[in-house]
Amino acid sequence: MSLVSCREEFKSLFVTPLITALSCFPQQGGNPVILPLRNPRPGSRDWDENILTMSTYQQKIGNFIRELRERQGMTPENFAGFLGTSLPEVNRMESGDINFTTEVLGKISEVLGHQLVSLNYSTDFQINGGRKLSGSITTNYSKNGSVGLLCASLLNKGTTVLHGIARIEEVNRVIEIMESIGVSVIWTDKNTVRIQLPDEFTMESINVASAIKTRSVIMLIGPLIHRLSGFSIPHASGCKLGKRTISAHTYALEELGVKIKTTHDDYQITSPGSFKPRDIVMYEAGDTACENILMAASKIPGKTVIRFASANYMVQEICFFLEKLGVRIDGIGTSTLVVHGKKEISQEIEYWNSEDPIESMMFISAAIATDSELEITRCPIDFLSLELEKLKKMNLKFKITRRYKSENGRTNLVDLKVYPSKLVALEDKIHANPYPGLNMDNLPFFVPISIKAKGQTMIHDWVYENRAIYFTELNRLGANITLADPHRVYIQGGTPLKAAQIVCPPALRPAMIILIGMLGAQGTSILRSVYMINRGYEEIAERFNKIGADIRILK
Repeated sequence: MSLVSCREEFKSLFVTPLITALSCFPQQGGNPVILPLRNPRPGSRDWDENILTMSTYQQKIGNFIRELRERQGMTPENFAGFLGTSLPEVNRMESGDINFTTEVLGKISEVLGHQLVSLNYSTDFQINGGRKLSGSITTNYSKNGSVGLLCASLLNKGTTVLHGIARIEEVNRVIEIMESIGVSVIWTDKNTVRIQLPDEFTMESINVASAIKTRSVIMLIGPLIHRLSGFSIPHASGCKLGKRTISAHTYALEELGVKIKTTHDDYQITSPGSFKPRDIVMYEAGDTACENILMAASKIPGKTVIRFASANYMVQEICFFLEKLGVRIDGIGTSTLVVHGKKEISQEIEYWNSEDPIESMMFISAAIATDSELEITRCPIDFLSLELEKLKKMNLKFKITRRYKSENGRTNLVDLKVYPSKLVALEDKIHANPYPGLNMDNLPFFVPISIKAKGQTMIHDWVYENRAIYFTELNRLGANITLADPHRVYIQGGTPLKAAQIVCPPALRPAMIILIGMLGAQGTSILRSVYMINRGYEEIAERFNKIGADIRILK
């Protein structure tokens, strides 16, 4: 490549698009850097400085790509295979010895499930903060319920119609995986899908790029062990929250005779072909692990007992769905489930997914952060009661105006009105626990709430290794948050927030609390690379704007 063409390549890479790879982790700090590119003469001092800068940044990008690959547990050989290139070429990439084109970076981003370069398809939010919210907002259908039900539909040889399926990126990835193995998934309405299984699953054509972006792929195991003697699924991903074990899945499935071998690239599953009911103690009360074993147990004739089971909302959703398929389940909502399985499930059924308590909590947090009076309807109260009790002790004024059932006929809903309040910090720490404790996904929403409360709040996020680190991103908006260790933060409340420019962290709930903070911050903020938010929230900018926010979508 000539010096002139090299300079043009550098310009197209670093000036026209916006590189976010070097600033995506909050602990590294800094907003995306746009390098100024002068227009020097070839051979001049400025020309040489530009070429040197290009070389340095290519090396940094190469190092970053290697780090992302290793975090995914992907070998260089597998990485080369996914990219359709050679191992020596991957080695050159990771050494920074090639001139990265935007096309190459886009393909790497797709394989690694992490956006390295922002092109036309990148989405940012511009938030004009400090505005009051008002009116009424309806809680949308559950994200976790949606992905669990999609996986559970693989149990039914008949046609399954699911209503209330969230139109979010996480659901899109799961549907792409299902379609790639031969399942017919057709959207028949905005939130309704019709699902028909194939005669034979084509696991060899599984969409790896979609599979590595979502931990939900692990829930394919429970249904598929009844249809396939052996298959592989790629390593699960999702939010970047440190090491997240699948031991609860493997230990429970192994109790049923399933063998799971973990390689660098995938999980290799061998089914025994025939199953006997067992008495299983869950290694931990994980939500997706419990869903997985519920699906597996549903097609084992006899009585399978699941002890130390999660009773969280998405697990109850799967129980309700399985009952609709004719599987009797005792103990729903408790830590001991008894599944009376059936050898075959083949029904023409329709089922309604219920609403998302995490989204209800998000709107409660947003109302508090903006000092607003806001009605939030269709809130699943059984999974918000403890959160509301904590808020009541913090002096939040709210009122439940109506109680009723969800469309599934099982989930209890309420309409809730939140009023502007002068909050005070709790003396006790705020921490999550398995249901019926404070929901782990709701814990981050107490960060913007605590910023509004007079006094000091300690939030203990003991479940995830890295999530509390992301809470400190709100310091960029003027918050006073001290990281005590990777699990605990101290928040000094009462500090006014100001506008800032921040790149979304690679975790759903931390990304959302930054958006909430920006809604309450005076001035115009920019939230970059909001794929993580779109992964879990449907049309969130448009919905906030309908209740008084001012969010502009930048593409």
